[in-house]
Amino acid sequence: MDPLGAPSQFVDIDSLPAWNDYSEANQLDSHKSQVEKPQLDVRSPFPYRKDINAKIILWKGNVALLNCTAIVNTSNESLTDKNAVSESIFMHAGPNLRDELLKLKGCRTGEAKLTKGFNLAARFIIHTVGPKYKSRYRTAAESSLYSCYRNVLQLAKEQAMSSVGFCVINSVKRGYPLEDATHIALRTVRRFLEIHGETLEKVVFAVSELEQAIYQKLLPLYFPRSLEEECHSLPCLPADIGNSEGEPVVPERQIRISEKPGAPDDNSDEEGLEADISFIGSHAFARMEGDVDKQRRLILQGQLSEAALQKQHQRNYNRWLCQARAEDLSDVASLKALYQTGVDNCGRTVMVVVGRNIPVTLIDMEKALLYFIHVMDHIAVKEYVIVYFHTLTSDYNHLDSDFLKKLYDIVDIKYKRNLKAVYFVHPTFRSKENGPYYSYPSSPDL
Repeated sequence: MDPLGAPSQFVDIDSLPAWNDYSEANQLDSHKSQVEKPQLDVRSPFPYRKDINAKIILWKGNVALLNCTAIVNTSNESLTDKNAVSESIFMHAGPNLRDELLKLKGCRTGEAKLTKGFNLAARFIIHTVGPKYKSRYRTAAESSLYSCYRNVLQLAKEQAMSSVGFCVINSVKRGYPLEDATHIALRTVRRFLEIHGETLEKVVFAVSELEQAIYQKLLPLYFPRSLEEECHSLPCLPADIGNSEGEPVVPERQIRISEKPGAPDDNSDEEGLEADISFIGSHAFARMEGDVDKQRRLILQGQLSEAALQKQHQRNYNRWLCQARAEDLSDVASLKALYQTGVDNCGRTVMVVVGRNIPVTLIDMEKALLYFIHVMDHIAVKEYVIVYFHTLTSDYNHLDSDFLKKLYDIVDIKYKRNLKAVYFVHPTFRSKENGPYYSYPSSPDL
C-alpha cells in the first residue's frame, strides 16, 4: 500500500513463490513420456539443489514493476531501442532515466551498464544489449547472449545486490530463437549460482505468457526440484551445455597450447612449468614494450610527462574505440580472420589470427584495424595469448610494417600488459613429416 492507502502497482518479490514451490506435476509428466525408467545411478550435470531452487522465481508479468534491488533492461547499442520492455521501464522510471543514459555513451553487445532506478521500485537498472541472430553466425550470437547474462550477474555481485529481475534479453526484433536463448539464460544463471550463490538471494525471470510456456518446459532441466525430476530431465538436456560457467563451447576451436611446444611430457613438472611461465611473457619483447631507456631520458629532459602521455594516448584510443563501435564491420567479421577460442593450460584466453583469411590488397585496412579493436577491447582486460596461423598465406596476405606500427601505437596499454605470449604456427620441412612447428617470442637478449 502507498501512503494514501491505494494499492501499489509494484510487486514485492518476497510475495512471489519460489521455483521450489512451483507445481512440478506437469513438467514431470511431460518428461516421463520420454524416459520410461530413470536411471537413478546417473546424475545430471545440473543436479537437484534445493538451496539454489529457493533463489529462483518464475513470474508472468512486467519486469518494470518488480520491487527488487535491480531489474534488467534489454536495448540496442545506443540504449534507445523501442521494445515493449524498454518502453515500460522508461515510462515507470520517469524522464531522468533518459538523461542518465546519455552519460553512458551507449553499450556494446554483451556488455552490462548500470543506472539508478529513479521512480521504479527497483533501486537500479542494469542495461544490456542482446545479439542480432543470424544462423551463419550462431556461435558468435550464443557467446554474446551468454555474456549478457554473465555480465549482468557479475555486475550484481560487484555491487552487492541481493536480487535481480531478468526480462527475456533476446528481443523479438533481434531474431534470436526463444528456446535456444532460454537454454543459455537458464544454464548461465545456474552455473553462476553454483559458484557465487552466496552473493544473490533471489533471481526473478519476468516473462510473457508465450515465454512462460518455454521457461516452464526448460527450467526442470537446469533446476530440477527433486531427484526424480532430475533423472527424468537428464535425457532432455541439449548436447551443448557449456563449460563450468555455462559459456558455449565450440570443440573445433579448442586449442591446447603448452608453454614449450614439442618438449617431452615427462619433464613438465610443476616447478618447470612455473619457470617457463615466468620466462614467456615477462621480457620486454613479449610485453611489446617500447624503448624504456629512451622514454626515461625524455622524461628527465622535461620534454614530456609520462602521465600526460598516457592521458593523450588513452584519449586517442577511446576515439578509435568509439569509431569501432559505430562502424558496420560485418564485412571484415565475415572473413573469420580473428576469433576467440578456448584457453591455454594456464587459463589464459586464446585469440586466433588466420593469415590466409586477411586479403590485405582487397580490404580496407583501417576497417580491419577498427575490427581488431572492437573484438580485442574486452579480451585484453585479462591475460591472453595470440596464435597466428601462417599456413597457406601468400604475398596478398602479409601485413606491412606500417600497419603493424600503427596498430601498436594505437592500442591501449592493457593490450601490451596482458599479452603473455604470441605463437606462430607455420609450415616447415619438419611439418611435412612430423606435423606443424610452433614458435613463440624469445628474449632479445638470447
